[in-house]
Amino acid sequence: MLKYAIIFAVISLIAGALGFTGVAAGAAGIAKVLFVIFLVIALVFVVLAMLGVGAARKVLRK
Repeated sequence: MLKYAIIFAVISLIAGALGFTGVAAGAAGIAKVLFVIFLVIALVFVVLAMLGVGAARKVLRK
């Protein structure tokens, strides 16, 4: 997900430098959406990992 966000950000920068403002705006919008989705998924995995570590410790203590 982050890979595609970076690709669209680079496309946006190149298109903006060449004067294609419509394409640059579209690619920047897509990059922003993909980056937000990446952050949400990463946060969910961090929370699940923290809960998983706590559950594993409880099982090992018994």
